[in-house]
Amino acid sequence: MKSMKLEEKIKNEVLDFIASRKSLHLATITGAGEPFISYAPFALGDNCIYVLISEIALHAVNLQELPKGSVMMVEDEGTAKELFARIRVSYSVESQMLEHDKEEWIKGIKIMAARHGDRIKNLSELSDFKLFKLLPISGRYVKGFGRAYSLAGGSLAGDLVQHLRDGHKKRAVA
Repeated sequence: MKSMKLEEKIKNEVLDFIASRKSLHLATITGAGEPFISYAPFALGDNCIYVLISEIALHAVNLQELPKGSVMMVEDEGTAKELFARIRVSYSVESQMLEHDKEEWIKGIKIMAARHGDRIKNLSELSDFKLFKLLPISGRYVKGFGRAYSLAGGSLAGDLVQHLRDGHKKRAVA
């Protein structure tokens, strides 16, 4: 019973933390197989992450060529209690580029606009801006030293939350 309460507590913490962030780091792979990282404002809806990014930006090109990536939301340095153990959530994701003016596009733009205001309406009217739906595959939530959790399954909070107990170990003294 206790572990079930802990699992629900962690799931709620994850969702609350994500909701407190407005942008994420987005890692993608170029056509040449090179890693690339950038950032994007995001919004949450239907157990996915929406990002509206210009195809001029390399991460949009990468997601169109290889619809896989990784995202991370991280605690601000200025408010973190411990720089080496900032609170963060990361996910492996699959991406779907949504077709302009179709039902899913309209829904995603409304979700983005509710979070980021009129700027989204303006950007969505530009033909180079693409709306991507990022679907979580698996994730990790870290809230300090010795407090890391795997988020298994395809949901933002994790269908199965597991405390990662095999953490830091001291080096053997010679």
